[in-house]
Order: sequence, then C-alpha cells, then structure tokens
Amino acid sequence: MKKTLFDKVWDAHVVESVTNGPDILYIDKHLIHEVTSPQAFNELEERGIPLFRPGKIVATADHNTPTLNQHLPIKDEMSRKQIEELTINCKKNNITFYGLGHEYNGIVHVIAPELGITQPGMTIVCGDSHTSTHGAFGSIAFGIGTSQVAQVFASQCLLVEKPQKMRINVNGTLKKGVTPKDVILYIISKLGTNSGTGYFCEYAGSVFREMSMEGRMTVCNMSIEMGARGGLIAPDETTFKYVAGREFAPKGEALDAKIAYWKTLVTDEGAVFDKEYDIDANDIAPMLTYGTNPGMGMKITDSIPETVEASTDKALAYMGFNYGQSLLGTPVNYIFIGSCTNSRIEDFRTVAEYINGKRKADNVTALIVPGSQQVASEMKAEGLYQIFEDAGFQVRQPGCSACLAMNDDKIPADEYCVSTSNRNFEGRQGPGARTILASPLTAAAIAIEGKIIDFTEKLN
Repeated sequence: MKKTLFDKVWDAHVVESVTNGPDILYIDKHLIHEVTSPQAFNELEERGIPLFRPGKIVATADHNTPTLNQHLPIKDEMSRKQIEELTINCKKNNITFYGLGHEYNGIVHVIAPELGITQPGMTIVCGDSHTSTHGAFGSIAFGIGTSQVAQVFASQCLLVEKPQKMRINVNGTLKKGVTPKDVILYIISKLGTNSGTGYFCEYAGSVFREMSMEGRMTVCNMSIEMGARGGLIAPDETTFKYVAGREFAPKGEALDAKIAYWKTLVTDEGAVFDKEYDIDANDIAPMLTYGTNPGMGMKITDSIPETVEASTDKALAYMGFNYGQSLLGTPVNYIFIGSCTNSRIEDFRTVAEYINGKRKADNVTALIVPGSQQVASEMKAEGLYQIFEDAGFQVRQPGCSACLAMNDDKIPADEYCVSTSNRNFEGRQGPGARTILASPLTAAAIAIEGKIIDFTEKLN
C-alpha cells in the first residue's frame, strides 16, 4: 500500500489502535515551558503518578522571560512564579531544564532544532500550538493541551485521533523580496484559516525543496494558523546537513544509520491525500496582514479586498482600516523582529544585509529579539549586533518577547506594529495593539522608512 510521509511516521509510532476510535501514539520527545506545565505537574502529584520517562522531556523558560536584564530577578510576580515553579518541578522530576542564564536557553521551538533534539521521523509534542515548527524535519509535531501534557508525563503516549492528510504543492520561481514567511502568509490568505482543520499538511514542490531549514521551520510553524494540526516537509540533504554535528544529534555510524532510515521518509509515488492544492510560486509577493487573523493577508501592493463577512467589518474597525484601502504610506511606529516564527540566525542575516549602512526612521521603535542564546552568540560573532545598533535598532536578550503580551515587551494601544510573529489577534501584542504580520525583510524595510512601502523597488 502506498503511504504518505505522514502515514509512515504516524504508523511507526502507534502502540495500539482502538477499534473505530483513536490511536495510542508513542511520543519520542516532549518539550515543555513555564506556561502550560504547572497544572500537569500538579495533577500527577495529586494522583500520586510518577513521570514515566523524564529523559524524554526537555524544558525551557521563554514566554514570560524579560528581554532586558535577565541576570536580575523578574519583576512581574506572575512571570517570576511560573518560572520558579518550572525550575522546582524539573529539579524534582530530574528533567533537563534550560532556564534563564543557561547557554541553551531560548524559545522552545528554536532551541530544540538548533541543539539537534529535533530529528526526522520523530513524534514531538508541547503544550504550545506552534510545535508544528518541528515538522520541517519530517517529524509529526503538534501542540497539546494541559491535560494531554499530564497524559504524556504519565505514559509517554497520547490517545489521539489520526488526522486526515493534505498536501500543498508550490512550484516555480519566487520573485525578488519573497521569503518563506511570505509563502505561508500567501497560502493562508488564499486557503483560509479553517482550510486545514482536521488535517496534517505536507508541503511539497520545488519551492520547499529549495528552502533552508530556517525557512521550512517558518512555514511549518504557521501551519496551525490555517487550522491544521501540523505541517511537515520530507527530510532531504538540506535536513541531514543541518542536523549533523549538533549537540544532541547522532554521531558517526549512528548518524549514518539514522540518515539511511530518514531517506525512506518520503511520500510514495501514487499515495493518496484527502485534499490537495497546487500553487504557482510566481503568484506570490511580499505579504502583509490587514485584519485580526493571519488569513486576512494581501500582497503589499494590493488594497484591502471587499467582503460581506461581519468578522472582517469588526477586524477593520479594530485595525483602523477601510475596505479598498492601500496600506502603502501608512505610518508605523513599532517593528518587532523575533518569535518562534522568525528569530533564527538566517532571519537576522537577512535584516542586517538590508539595513547595513542605513538608519531607522526617527518615529520607529525597532526591536530585534534573538530566539536563543546560541542565536545571540552567532549574531555577535558575525558583527550583526553592531549593524543593528548603528541603524538604531534595539537588540534584546532571547525570549518570546513582543509576540504575545505575557512579558514586558508590549505594544501600546492603537499603535501599529509590523511583526514577524505568527498571530495578529486583537490584543495579542498588548491591549489595543494593532499587529501587521510580515517577513523580517519587509519589517526591516518599513523600519527604515517609518511607513509601509513597496521595498522591492529598492532591491538589486
């Protein structure tokens, strides 16, 4: 029987199938952070259930961490308490924990790949919706709720229905200025935020084969924003080269054996998907969102489309925009480049290349927030910090930062922020904040001008 990549990985992890019901799925790696784990730890303690396999768990502090003065006690009481609880729980249960100050600390979906913890063919879960990021390696990775976190703690398994299968093929040549973030924003704008509900999505075609691992992670990260359970891309030589040599990746003959297996993780010719889409890469352009969900997106040179949906009326009222309006020329006072979507070294190299020798507009506050201590170290070693500082950008310490309003990095009410994060919901970046999602390159160009521009005209 012909199998998809998703089938191959899923079927290899089924411990037992319930007749006409869910599967018991073995979980290779469980990632946790300070926000969704405390209740799960408490549940196990109250029921007297020990953690089954603490060696399969990796923890980090990211959502609540400040991005200034991380060597000092955290001022916000709730944030401090959550991180203290995670520290205690990890120590009590012998779980690897990369807390503030640790050289491996950072955003959970940034550190696991860069440390070689994420590998092809795995099942990976985390109490965080953007766990789909790890699917870039050809793994099945998805977010789980707190009760499921407890379930994995207790059994290293999950009782879960097998999703349907979808494939999105993107072939052709991308235009100048178009990045992986633009590719996924375009896909979501065309298919809608509910198009992936009930599905696991495989991304295929020349555009994804030619992407770096950082780019693939950006795409898979945002699979959840079209409603999909997760996204994945078949591992190839790009994947193998990325994994090789990383701290916790297999070495020597063990790596060779793994790669031999990883090469089998491709969709068989003739395998059937429940839903399939084909997209021409030439149709994609640099993207912006204009509303309050990632599906409300358009090309940077387009005007806000007419619609009869009441939800769009509400979104535009919140954003202060109108139907038929072009966003070109709109003043923007805040720029955020970071988050688990776009805070890897490639993102910052792209930004630094564009802004080198330029200066941000006077009206702009521009935040640069690396996704991990390792990314920060690479940035310093490559001289990127100096480029950012010379351009007037603020370089912060690693963390989730202004992706969401769970730490000090909030956007003021009614202000526009062009953000490289993944969600533009009402109040996501702070009460009343107005979020415009874009790529790091687009954000950098807008920071220099102080307003939304068609920066492709300035590219060589």
